[in-house]
Amino acid sequence: VRGPEGGAEMSWRPSVLPWAQVCSGAGLGHRGLAVEPMTCPPDAFNSGTDLIVLQPGETAETSWTLSPL
Repeated sequence: VRGPEGGAEMSWRPSVLPWAQVCSGAGLGHRGLAVEPMTCPPDAFNSGTDLIVLQPGETAETSWTLSPL
């Protein structure tokens, strides 16, 4: 994402984080952007879409990077 005052670059592993949520503060009168990589879509607890279910003792790990341009 690049604007007139700079920008940012984000990378992640889509095989583990296939979803992303992006929100701006424009409707609230704020300047900014929030980016949240997600393992599942909103309402996944009800739909089950891409929901990761861990059994006792299991773990799940991922990472993502957000860097200024």
